[in-house]
Amino acid sequence: MALGDYEALTHAAFQGREIDTADPRVLAWLIRRHGLEMTHISRGSHIGAVFSVAEIIAVLYTSVLRVRPEEPGWPERDRLILSKGHAGAAVYAALAERGFFPVEELSTHYANGSRLSGHVSAKGVPGVEFSTGSLGHGLAVASGLALGARMNGEKWRAYAVLGDGECDEGEVWESALQARQYKLDNLIAVVDHNRMQSLDFCENTLALEPFADKWRAFGWRTLVVDGHDTDALRRAFGQCRGAQGSGVPSVIIAQTTKGKGVSFMENDILWHYRTPQGEEYEAALRELNAQCPGATGGEQR
Repeated sequence: MALGDYEALTHAAFQGREIDTADPRVLAWLIRRHGLEMTHISRGSHIGAVFSVAEIIAVLYTSVLRVRPEEPGWPERDRLILSKGHAGAAVYAALAERGFFPVEELSTHYANGSRLSGHVSAKGVPGVEFSTGSLGHGLAVASGLALGARMNGEKWRAYAVLGDGECDEGEVWESALQARQYKLDNLIAVVDHNRMQSLDFCENTLALEPFADKWRAFGWRTLVVDGHDTDALRRAFGQCRGAQGSGVPSVIIAQTTKGKGVSFMENDILWHYRTPQGEEYEAALRELNAQCPGATGGEQR
Protein backbone atom coordinates (compact mmCIF):
# COMPACT_ATOMS: atom_id res chain seq x y z
CA MET A 1 0.00 0.00 0.00
CA ALA A 2 1.35 3.43 -0.90
CA LEU A 3 2.13 5.75 1.94
CA GLY A 4 -0.45 8.45 2.58
CA ASP A 5 0.55 12.07 2.31
CA TYR A 6 0.86 12.61 6.08
CA GLU A 7 2.79 9.40 6.67
CA ALA A 8 5.14 10.14 3.78
CA LEU A 9 5.72 13.62 5.18
CA THR A 10 6.57 12.48 8.69
CA HIS A 11 8.69 9.52 7.55
CA ALA A 12 10.66 11.40 4.90
CA ALA A 13 13.76 11.86 7.07
CA PHE A 14 14.40 8.10 6.95
CA GLN A 15 15.14 8.47 3.23
CA GLY A 16 13.78 5.03 2.40
CA ARG A 17 15.56 3.23 5.23
CA GLU A 18 13.64 0.63 7.22
CA ILE A 19 11.75 2.16 10.13
CA ASP A 20 11.99 -0.14 13.14
CA THR A 21 9.28 1.05 15.52
CA ALA A 22 10.27 -1.71 17.96
CA ASP A 23 13.44 0.29 18.68
CA PRO A 24 12.57 2.78 21.45
CA ARG A 25 15.02 5.36 20.09
CA VAL A 26 13.28 5.27 16.72
CA LEU A 27 9.84 5.42 18.28
CA ALA A 28 10.85 8.33 20.52
CA TRP A 29 12.05 10.25 17.46
CA LEU A 30 8.80 9.47 15.66
CA ILE A 31 6.79 10.68 18.66
CA ARG A 32 8.61 14.02 18.50
CA ARG A 33 8.27 14.26 14.72
CA HIS A 34 4.56 13.48 14.84
CA GLY A 35 4.11 15.76 17.83
CA LEU A 36 5.62 18.65 15.90
CA GLU A 37 3.45 18.00 12.84
CA MET A 38 0.25 17.38 14.79
CA THR A 39 0.50 20.58 16.83
CA HIS A 40 1.58 22.53 13.74
CA ILE A 41 -1.42 21.38 11.70
CA SER A 42 -3.94 21.75 14.52
CA ARG A 43 -2.34 24.85 16.08
CA GLY A 44 -2.57 22.90 19.31
CA SER A 45 -0.52 23.16 22.48
CA HIS A 46 1.72 21.15 24.80
CA ILE A 47 4.56 20.35 22.42
CA GLY A 48 7.07 20.81 25.27
CA ALA A 49 5.34 18.11 27.31
CA VAL A 50 5.14 15.75 24.32
CA PHE A 51 8.89 16.12 23.75
CA SER A 52 9.81 15.54 27.40
CA VAL A 53 7.79 12.33 27.70
CA ALA A 54 8.84 10.83 24.33
CA GLU A 55 11.36 8.25 25.59
CA ILE A 56 9.09 7.20 28.46
CA ILE A 57 6.20 6.46 26.11
CA ALA A 58 8.50 4.84 23.54
CA VAL A 59 10.01 2.44 26.07
CA LEU A 60 6.58 1.55 27.42
CA TYR A 61 5.23 0.65 23.98
CA THR A 62 8.32 -1.20 22.78
CA SER A 63 9.73 -2.94 25.85
CA VAL A 64 7.27 -2.93 28.74
CA LEU A 65 3.54 -3.04 28.06
CA ARG A 66 1.90 -6.36 27.26
CA VAL A 67 -0.56 -5.24 24.58
CA ARG A 68 -1.86 -6.49 21.24
CA PRO A 69 -2.45 -3.87 18.53
CA GLU A 70 -4.60 -6.32 16.61
CA GLU A 71 -6.68 -6.95 19.75
CA PRO A 72 -6.82 -3.71 21.77
CA GLY A 73 -9.33 -5.16 24.22
CA TRP A 74 -7.27 -8.26 25.00
CA PRO A 75 -8.31 -9.12 28.60
CA GLU A 76 -4.75 -9.89 29.73
CA ARG A 77 -3.28 -6.62 28.47
CA ASP A 78 -1.45 -4.20 30.74
CA ARG A 79 -3.31 -0.94 31.36
CA LEU A 80 -1.65 2.44 30.81
CA ILE A 81 -3.17 5.65 32.16
CA LEU A 82 -1.65 8.87 30.85
CA SER A 83 -2.39 11.06 33.84
CA LYS A 84 -0.75 14.07 32.14
CA GLY A 85 -3.43 13.90 29.48
CA HIS A 86 -2.29 17.11 27.77
CA ALA A 87 0.62 15.08 26.32
CA GLY A 88 -1.87 12.86 24.52
CA ALA A 89 -0.25 13.44 21.13
CA ALA A 90 2.70 11.34 22.35
CA VAL A 91 0.44 8.36 23.09
CA TYR A 92 -1.52 8.77 19.84
CA ALA A 93 1.75 8.77 17.88
CA ALA A 94 3.02 5.66 19.65
CA LEU A 95 -0.27 3.82 19.14
CA ALA A 96 -0.35 4.67 15.43
CA GLU A 97 3.26 3.66 14.83
CA ARG A 98 2.76 0.40 16.74
CA GLY A 99 -0.25 -0.51 14.59
CA PHE A 100 -3.33 0.32 16.67
CA PHE A 101 -4.69 2.63 13.95
CA PRO A 102 -3.36 4.17 10.70
CA VAL A 103 -0.57 6.74 11.00
CA GLU A 104 -2.44 8.89 8.49
CA GLU A 105 -5.15 9.54 11.09
CA LEU A 106 -2.69 11.56 13.19
CA SER A 107 -3.21 14.42 10.75
CA THR A 108 -6.74 14.83 12.19
CA HIS A 109 -5.46 15.61 15.69
CA TYR A 110 -7.54 18.27 17.43
CA ALA A 111 -9.76 18.80 14.37
CA ASN A 112 -13.52 19.17 14.67
CA GLY A 113 -15.07 15.72 14.66
CA SER A 114 -11.77 13.87 15.17
CA ARG A 115 -11.56 11.15 17.78
CA LEU A 116 -7.99 12.31 18.50
CA SER A 117 -8.83 15.13 20.88
CA GLY A 118 -6.27 17.52 22.33
CA HIS A 119 -6.21 15.74 25.68
CA VAL A 120 -6.00 11.98 25.35
CA SER A 121 -9.41 10.37 24.86
CA ALA A 122 -10.60 6.79 25.19
CA LYS A 123 -13.71 7.55 23.13
CA GLY A 124 -13.28 5.28 20.13
CA VAL A 125 -9.46 5.32 20.17
CA PRO A 126 -8.05 1.78 20.25
CA GLY A 127 -5.37 1.36 22.89
CA VAL A 128 -6.45 4.26 25.13
CA GLU A 129 -7.88 3.02 28.43
CA PHE A 130 -9.16 6.25 29.98
CA SER A 131 -9.76 9.88 29.04
CA THR A 132 -7.61 12.27 31.07
CA GLY A 133 -6.89 15.96 31.28
CA SER A 134 -7.92 17.00 34.79
CA LEU A 135 -4.54 16.64 36.42
CA GLY A 136 -4.12 14.46 39.49
CA HIS A 137 -6.69 11.80 38.61
CA GLY A 138 -4.59 9.27 36.70
CA LEU A 139 -2.81 7.63 39.61
CA ALA A 140 -6.12 7.08 41.39
CA VAL A 141 -7.54 5.39 38.28
CA ALA A 142 -4.45 3.22 37.85
CA SER A 143 -4.55 2.28 41.54
CA GLY A 144 -8.18 1.22 41.19
CA LEU A 145 -7.34 -0.87 38.15
CA ALA A 146 -4.44 -2.52 39.96
CA LEU A 147 -6.64 -3.28 42.98
CA GLY A 148 -9.32 -4.74 40.72
CA ALA A 149 -6.77 -6.97 39.01
CA ARG A 150 -5.53 -8.16 42.41
CA MET A 151 -9.06 -8.93 43.63
CA ASN A 152 -9.83 -10.88 40.45
CA GLY A 153 -6.58 -12.84 40.52
CA GLU A 154 -5.42 -11.36 37.21
CA LYS A 155 -1.74 -11.00 36.33
CA TRP A 156 -1.68 -7.81 34.25
CA ARG A 157 -0.15 -4.60 35.59
CA ALA A 158 -1.37 -1.01 35.72
CA TYR A 159 0.91 1.87 34.75
CA ALA A 160 0.43 5.60 35.27
CA VAL A 161 2.46 8.38 33.64
CA LEU A 162 2.28 11.60 35.65
CA GLY A 163 3.70 15.07 35.28
CA ASP A 164 5.64 16.56 38.17
CA GLY A 165 3.45 19.66 38.28
CA GLU A 166 0.33 17.57 38.84
CA CYS A 167 1.95 16.21 41.99
CA ASP A 168 0.76 19.49 43.53
CA GLU A 169 -2.63 17.78 43.65
CA GLY A 170 -3.65 16.11 46.91
CA GLU A 171 -5.32 13.23 45.07
CA VAL A 172 -1.90 12.03 43.90
CA TRP A 173 -0.74 11.58 47.49
CA GLU A 174 -4.04 10.06 48.63
CA SER A 175 -3.61 7.50 45.87
CA ALA A 176 0.00 6.91 46.88
CA LEU A 177 -1.13 6.18 50.44
CA GLN A 178 -3.85 3.82 49.30
CA ALA A 179 -1.59 1.95 46.88
CA ARG A 180 0.83 1.22 49.71
CA GLN A 181 -1.99 0.31 52.08
CA TYR A 182 -3.35 -2.25 49.60
CA LYS A 183 0.15 -3.50 48.70
CA LEU A 184 -0.31 -2.85 44.99
CA ASP A 185 2.95 -4.25 43.68
CA ASN A 186 1.22 -4.59 40.28
CA LEU A 187 1.15 -0.77 40.01
CA ILE A 188 4.03 1.19 38.44
CA ALA A 189 3.98 4.98 38.25
CA VAL A 190 6.33 7.10 36.15
CA VAL A 191 6.78 10.81 36.76
CA ASP A 192 7.91 12.94 33.82
CA HIS A 193 10.05 15.21 36.00
CA ASN A 194 10.79 18.06 33.58
CA ARG A 195 10.71 20.60 36.44
CA MET A 196 8.19 22.86 34.71
CA GLN A 197 4.43 23.31 34.86
CA SER A 198 2.04 25.51 32.94
CA LEU A 199 3.47 28.99 33.54
CA ASP A 200 6.71 28.55 35.52
CA PHE A 201 9.19 26.16 37.06
CA CYS A 202 7.79 23.82 39.69
CA GLU A 203 10.09 25.27 42.33
CA ASN A 204 8.55 28.71 41.77
CA THR A 205 5.01 27.36 41.89
CA LEU A 206 4.95 24.75 44.65
CA ALA A 207 8.32 23.20 45.50
CA LEU A 208 8.47 19.41 45.22
CA GLU A 209 11.92 18.64 46.59
CA PRO A 210 12.97 16.41 48.18
CA PHE A 211 10.73 14.70 45.62
CA ALA A 212 12.11 11.14 45.67
CA ASP A 213 12.21 11.15 49.46
CA LYS A 214 8.52 12.03 49.57
CA TRP A 215 7.63 8.91 47.54
CA ARG A 216 9.89 6.78 49.73
CA ALA A 217 8.22 8.19 52.83
CA PHE A 218 4.88 7.07 51.40
CA GLY A 219 6.26 3.54 51.21
CA TRP A 220 6.97 3.28 47.47
CA ARG A 221 9.93 1.62 45.80
CA THR A 222 11.50 4.70 44.19
CA LEU A 223 13.98 4.83 41.32
CA VAL A 224 15.47 8.00 39.81
CA VAL A 225 16.73 7.78 36.21
CA ASP A 226 17.60 9.85 33.16
CA GLY A 227 14.23 10.01 31.41
CA HIS A 228 15.82 10.37 27.97
CA ASP A 229 18.06 7.27 28.33
CA THR A 230 16.05 4.40 26.89
CA ASP A 231 18.38 1.75 28.32
CA ALA A 232 18.14 3.26 31.81
CA LEU A 233 14.36 3.38 31.53
CA ARG A 234 14.18 -0.25 30.43
CA ARG A 235 16.33 -1.33 33.37
CA ALA A 236 14.18 0.65 35.77
CA PHE A 237 10.96 -0.88 34.46
CA GLY A 238 12.58 -4.31 34.71
CA GLN A 239 13.41 -3.71 38.37
CA CYS A 240 9.85 -2.59 39.06
CA ARG A 241 8.33 -5.61 37.35
CA GLY A 242 10.73 -7.86 39.22
CA ALA A 243 9.38 -6.50 42.49
CA GLN A 244 5.94 -8.01 41.97
CA GLY A 245 5.21 -10.11 45.03
CA SER A 246 6.88 -7.65 47.38
CA GLY A 247 3.67 -5.85 48.31
CA VAL A 248 5.26 -2.50 47.43
CA PRO A 249 4.15 -0.21 44.55
CA SER A 250 6.90 1.32 42.40
CA VAL A 251 7.57 4.78 41.02
CA ILE A 252 10.19 5.84 38.49
CA ILE A 253 11.14 9.49 38.65
CA ALA A 254 12.33 10.20 35.12
CA GLN A 255 14.45 13.33 34.99
CA THR A 256 13.65 15.01 31.68
CA THR A 257 13.93 18.29 29.80
CA LYS A 258 10.80 20.08 28.67
CA GLY A 259 10.97 20.60 24.91
CA LYS A 260 13.77 18.01 24.56
CA GLY A 261 15.04 17.71 21.00
CA VAL A 262 14.61 21.26 19.77
CA SER A 263 17.19 23.66 21.20
CA PHE A 264 15.05 26.79 21.39
CA MET A 265 12.16 24.89 23.02
CA GLU A 266 14.21 23.27 25.77
CA ASN A 267 13.47 24.63 29.25
CA ASP A 268 11.41 27.47 27.77
CA ILE A 269 8.04 27.70 29.50
CA LEU A 270 6.50 29.39 26.44
CA TRP A 271 6.38 25.99 24.75
CA HIS A 272 3.87 24.61 27.20
CA TYR A 273 1.16 26.44 25.25
CA ARG A 274 2.93 27.86 22.18
CA THR A 275 2.24 26.25 18.80
CA PRO A 276 5.03 25.76 16.22
CA GLN A 277 4.39 27.91 13.16
CA GLY A 278 6.36 29.72 10.47
CA GLU A 279 10.13 29.98 10.94
CA GLU A 280 9.94 28.29 14.35
CA TYR A 281 8.27 25.26 12.80
CA GLU A 282 10.85 25.10 10.00
CA ALA A 283 13.75 25.44 12.46
CA ALA A 284 12.33 22.72 14.70
CA LEU A 285 11.83 20.48 11.69
CA ARG A 286 15.46 20.89 10.64
CA GLU A 287 16.72 20.05 14.12
CA LEU A 288 14.54 16.96 14.44
CA ASN A 289 15.37 15.66 10.98
CA ALA A 290 19.09 15.98 11.76
CA GLN A 291 18.49 13.75 14.80
CA CYS A 292 16.60 11.05 12.90
CA PRO A 293 18.15 7.64 13.74
CA GLY A 294 20.64 6.95 10.96
CA ALA A 295 20.04 10.37 9.39
CA THR A 296 22.58 11.92 7.05
CA GLY A 297 21.67 15.49 8.01
CA GLY A 298 19.04 16.13 5.36
CA GLU A 299 16.26 18.67 5.82
CA GLN A 300 13.36 16.75 4.30
CA ARG A 301 9.90 18.05 4.89
